[in-house]
Amino acid sequence: MARTPSTMLELGTDAPDFTLLEPASGNLISKQDFSGKPLLVIFICNHCPYVILIRDVFTQLAKDYQERGVAVVAINANDVDNYTDDSPEKMIEAVHAHGYTFPYLYDDTQAVAKAYKAACTPDLFLFDEHHQLFYRGQFDDARPRGDVPVTGNDLRHALDRLLDNMYPPDEQKPSLGCNIKWKAGNEPNY
Repeated sequence: MARTPSTMLELGTDAPDFTLLEPASGNLISKQDFSGKPLLVIFICNHCPYVILIRDVFTQLAKDYQERGVAVVAINANDVDNYTDDSPEKMIEAVHAHGYTFPYLYDDTQAVAKAYKAACTPDLFLFDEHHQLFYRGQFDDARPRGDVPVTGNDLRHALDRLLDNMYPPDEQKPSLGCNIKWKAGNEPNY
């Protein structure tokens, strides 16, 4: 596991388009499916200890904010040939085992991860209802083998500010997690 920070894409950036397979349903899900709604995109996988640490609290946070009109989408962009725990079949198992109420999409070509300049898991991107970037950064200060409890406070604060029509949080700390497992020769230059 390579401890990797997020790239901190510029605030105000338009959400890159995506149309990706949701293995659990067999449907293609597109950014356009969430037009007019705030959109939270999180890059995750099944095996990363940083994702495992926040998974239950994130799943509850997603439910809470979906009830308030926020669309939530998780994307797995890892190289599944070399990291079989992240395969589409294992993604389906994760959806059922952890009660995901949001689409968990598979970025087979890794093109969507590159468009978002995603670097790690988890890597979070919160867009307003016009799909312009409002927040990017960490879920909270919790880390594997640390003593800080998982709360989701950083993301929750950003979501509340967005829903209350306030400015983005002044302090936005990079997310930290496992590097995205790029396919050989597909590593980005960021």
